[in-house]
Amino acid sequence: MEPAAALIPVRAVGRLALLSLRTVGAVTLFALRSLRAILLGPWFPGQILRQLAAIGFFSLPVVGLTAVFTGAALALNIYTGGGRFNAEQIMPQIVALGITRELGPVLAALMLAGRVSATIAAEIGAMRTTEQIDAMRTLSTDPFGYLVAPRIVAAVIALPILTVVADIIGIGGGWAVAVGYLDFNPTVYIRATVDFVEAGDVGTGLLKAMVFGLIVALMGCYHGDRATGGARGVGRATTDAVVSAAILIFASDYLLTTLFTRR
Repeated sequence: MEPAAALIPVRAVGRLALLSLRTVGAVTLFALRSLRAILLGPWFPGQILRQLAAIGFFSLPVVGLTAVFTGAALALNIYTGGGRFNAEQIMPQIVALGITRELGPVLAALMLAGRVSATIAAEIGAMRTTEQIDAMRTLSTDPFGYLVAPRIVAAVIALPILTVVADIIGIGGGWAVAVGYLDFNPTVYIRATVDFVEAGDVGTGLLKAMVFGLIVALMGCYHGDRATGGARGVGRATTDAVVSAAILIFASDYLLTTLFTRR
């Protein structure tokens, strides 16, 4: 094998490593500029309220439907698995723990990644490709303060609220299946759930939701701001925003779970 041919895999790995480092650096700089805009202003309350409605209120149906069916399916699976060890009665506790600590925030974040990250990337990407963002700068308006900061703030606020809704509906879905299909006593089921779930379980899910909200909005804004090439570029930015947000949600979920469960 020629020496030059032998170096091809090494060069490919090197290019991939450099590209990864370049991307991490670009995202970090973008996040720092966004944080600066959030902390120092100027603030646009009207924009924040509009984004709260778009991100939070209009996401309620999809988050609610996802949570109720997830809670119902989780209850059936835990009941089946517990039956192999004659432990069916622990089903209410495990459903509540799984929903509040893990499935509630993760599923709500994934729904927002598909709905909100794509929307943000498309909006900002369209503005970038039509030079509207450049026009804002010429009018002495900071795009980070007007476009990016309100979306990040709204997502960080809205996703914990959506997670609380998902927790309640998901546990309700498990309760409905347990009572209507598995012959659990409704009062005993609710009492077992209330006695088992601790404030730390709910708090863990809410802290995760805040981080996930930051990821969802940041990925949408970052990829939208980097869109080039007209409609095709906007479509590519939308896809990249959803994929990167989903991957980062799962990665950060593992890291946060490891941190919160460390003894």
